[in-house]
Order: sequence, then C-alpha cells, then structure tokens
Amino acid sequence: MTERFALIGAGPTGLAAAKVMKERGIAFQGFELNSGVGGLWDIDGPRSTMYETAHLISSKTMTEFADFPMREEVAEYPSHRELKRYFEDFAAHFDLHRHYHFGAEVLSCAPLGADGDGWRITWRDATGDHEDTFTGLMIANGTLSTPNAPAFKGTFDGEIIHSSDYRHASQFDGKRVLIIGAGNSGCDIAVDAVHHAASCDISMRRGYYFVPKYVFGKPADTMGGAIKLPMALKRIVDGMILKWFVGDPQKYGFPKPDYRLYESHPIVNSLVLYHAGHGDLSIRPDVARFDGNTVHFRDGSHADYDMILAATGYKLDYPFIDNALLNWQGDAPHLYLNCMHPERDDLFVLGMVEAAGLGWQGRHEQAEMVVRYIEGLRRKSPEALALRKTKSQGYDRATGGMQYIDLPRMAYYVDKATYRKAVTQWIGKLGGRPA
Repeated sequence: MTERFALIGAGPTGLAAAKVMKERGIAFQGFELNSGVGGLWDIDGPRSTMYETAHLISSKTMTEFADFPMREEVAEYPSHRELKRYFEDFAAHFDLHRHYHFGAEVLSCAPLGADGDGWRITWRDATGDHEDTFTGLMIANGTLSTPNAPAFKGTFDGEIIHSSDYRHASQFDGKRVLIIGAGNSGCDIAVDAVHHAASCDISMRRGYYFVPKYVFGKPADTMGGAIKLPMALKRIVDGMILKWFVGDPQKYGFPKPDYRLYESHPIVNSLVLYHAGHGDLSIRPDVARFDGNTVHFRDGSHADYDMILAATGYKLDYPFIDNALLNWQGDAPHLYLNCMHPERDDLFVLGMVEAAGLGWQGRHEQAEMVVRYIEGLRRKSPEALALRKTKSQGYDRATGGMQYIDLPRMAYYVDKATYRKAVTQWIGKLGGRPA
C-alpha cells in the first residue's frame, strides 16, 4: 500500500490541511463533492447552505489565513462571493487543485483492520463508483451542511423550509413569515424578510446576547485582546460595552438570556434590533403546535402565517463513516483537541471546532499540529510519542473552564485562548514555530 492519506473536503479546513501536508511532504489524495474549492461558501455547490446576502460575521483580518491575507479591496465583512474568490486564490497560490478529485462523493470509509492497517475509501464520480486503499484518513467536510430539522406538533398547511433552502429574499414576497430560531442565520434572514414579506415574526426559545459589527467605527472583533482579563471581569467590561452600543434587547420583546455572556455564541447583528425597534418584526415565544396555517405559541398566543422558515441550525454528520469509529459520545465525537482519536493514529477529524474569533488561522494551526504529529510518528520522535500518550489519556476539549450551555451546537465549542495555546504548544514541541 502506498503511504498516503485520504483527505475529504476542499473548504477552508480541507484546504488548510492540503497546504500543510503538501509543505511537510505527506502524500495525500483529496476528495471534494463540488466542482471546485470553497465548501459552503460556493453558493452553487451541491451542499452549500449559503444565501445571496450572506457575509462573514467576523471581520476579514480576524478570519483570514495568516500567510495569505485577503486583498486590500475586499470589504471588512466579506460576502460569500468574495470568500469563494479568496479560496480559489488560496488554492491556486499553494498549487492545491491538482491534489483533488473534484465531483467526487465519498460513499464509505472503512478501516482494513487495527490502527495502522489502512483504510478502504469508496467514492462516486461522473464515471461511476471507485475504491482505493490509504494509510490514513482526514475528514474535513465541515459542520454546517446537514440541517437540524426538529419535529413540531401538528401540521402546517403553508410553505415550510429550512434556512439551508433559503437563497433569495424574493422567496418572502407578500407572505406572512415566521422564522423559528434566532441564531446568526435566523437574524440575518429576518433582516432580509422585513423588506419583502407582508409581515415577519421570529419565534425564540431563549434569549441571546447581541454584538454589533462595529464599535467605535472599527470591527467589534478587533477591539480589545491586548490585556487578558479574568473571565468574571471580562463579562462585566464587555457587558457594559454591549449596553452602551446595543442597549436592552428586552425592550424590543427579546427574551432575557438564561445563561451568562460567553456561555453560548452571540448574535453578531444589530440590524435585527433596529427592525424590532421600528416594528418591522415581532418577537414570539417558542412554538407549541401547528394547526393549518395557524401557529400556537407556548404563551397561549397564536397567529396565522403563509410561510415558516426553520433557522434551527445544523447537526454534525459524517455519513460515510460509522460514528462508533469516531468515538462519538452524546452530540459529537470525543477527540483530543477536537481532532485526534484517542486510540488511532490514522484517523483525524479537522474543523470540528468552534470558538468566537478562532478564524481560519485557528483551523490551519489544528491541521499543522496533526500533520506534524504524523510526521513525528514516522520518525518516532519523543515529542510525537508524548502527544500519543497525552491524547490516549482522556477527552480534552479545551474549554478553559467555561460552562457552555447544553446544546448540540455547543458540543464542540472551545475557548479560543485555551485552544490555540494548547495547539501551538504542540506545534512548537513537534518542530514548528515556537508557541
């Protein structure tokens, strides 16, 4: 068997892994369902969940790869089209396209035996089904492509879609719209809907903290960070800043969060507050049941709608591999630093990590740690053997002591500072740049 890894995915994380493997001389074959790179940022891709008005919710300088900054003319909060171009430029600059099979749907990944015995990968393309063997497997197909579609009591007679099926604001023209769920996508889409729908309501199960995109004229995520504050003090300081710039969302009808700041991902959108304050949209409680075109809410109120958009998020999904092989427990695989299997050295999951401000550079560092580990094992370096021992000793998600709310989408959330410190320390020990 030729020594090479199978790499699934050519989105941001997959491209980062491809770049690092190419640089470190680790042979690999990439597989990508789409006809090109960019992952979900390519709105025309077969699994894209993008919509026409989508932009980054983090600023470009806090998101871009450190060794490949975005063009000067790119907006501070780029659109999906600018990001597709960015990834195309990235792949061209580092000569990554030739390492991929495009238009290739991976059907199954099965180990040939114990750790180190290899993997059989089966895929389908325009010419038919194929299979080959590889020494290892890296999964980097993303976390935001399989919709989470909760069941509701009753039957709705109008149109109902998931946010993954939303593309254009014209889909709302003249309709009475209810958006269920108020995450970042739900709030973005609500802002679209108020300009096209006859009416727009948002149903929320819990409250959120809202963060403006700009503070003192600068992208909010570029402010602060020079001095690391204890979390208790940081909550006080940042909470005061949010009060100054956002005010009290409860006065617009938004429920009060039942958790503390930073225990869940915030909503990076102040326009939704603007429209709520102008009466363009109304806030509703959680849904109790459907009855024809009528939606009954848990507070006893009800209203009629023509269309429901479920902005209920996404679930982790690796359909081509048995979840048991990923050490899946609860809502997510339990992997050391969210990427390394406790027992196998030939299986890695990249990009299954979320944190405010982690950016694509954080994913690049994750990939570099993994690739340097593989490289170190081949040399039997003491540092790689130490990492092998550490990852086998228990699950470490690098939360930094944060008690995140118990939701599936938070199952792989980490504390940025804690996570990057752990990853870059291992990179340094494995021969990379010092932590």
